Amino acid sequence: MTAPPATLRISVLMLSFNVAELLRSAPGTARTFDISLATLSIADDVRLAAPVEGDVQLSRTSRSILARGRVRTAFVEPCARCLVDTAAPVDIAFEEEALPSIDIDTGLPVDASEEPDTLRLDDHHELDLTETVREAISLAEPLVPLCRPDCRGLCLECGADLNADPAHHHDDDVIDPRLAALAALRDQLT
Repeated sequence: MTAPPATLRISVLMLSFNVAELLRSAPGTARTFDISLATLSIADDVRLAAPVEGDVQLSRTSRSILARGRVRTAFVEPCARCLVDTAAPVDIAFEEEALPSIDIDTGLPVDASEEPDTLRLDDHHELDLTETVREAISLAEPLVPLCRPDCRGLCLECGADLNADPAHHHDDDVIDPRLAALAALRDQLT
């Protein structure tokens, strides 16, 4: 009889995993899950342009489950220069340790007071990584998304898209009416 493989790959459509079997396994045992989510709610003002895809490896340690993963997606963001909606790709790695809330052998609650802020498995030994992945994606939102690296932006005078009309220009002699008094003063001093 051969030993079962140490790593097993399974595809999932959600970010919640039952790890009861893994908790009963020897430390070092791992399971790898492919992640494919059509959508994931990040925040009210954040829209995703692509599905969330990647993988997560859940490993048994001597005291917990260690989740290491990588996900890819894209944000719908307005270009910082020309304001055209663009897909800003992100590739995120995350790592999270999850401690049991119930002892797998006795069924008794585990004292969580020593590490109150640590991610916990629920009472049914489910590990929910939704919030971990949501936070990782949210933190990866680009500060200055560009539709392309050489985006020329908008005309400062009229707001025309300079990518669509590279020859766009304004006559230099036209003076903003709000600055006419300064122009008159300049003409008096010269």
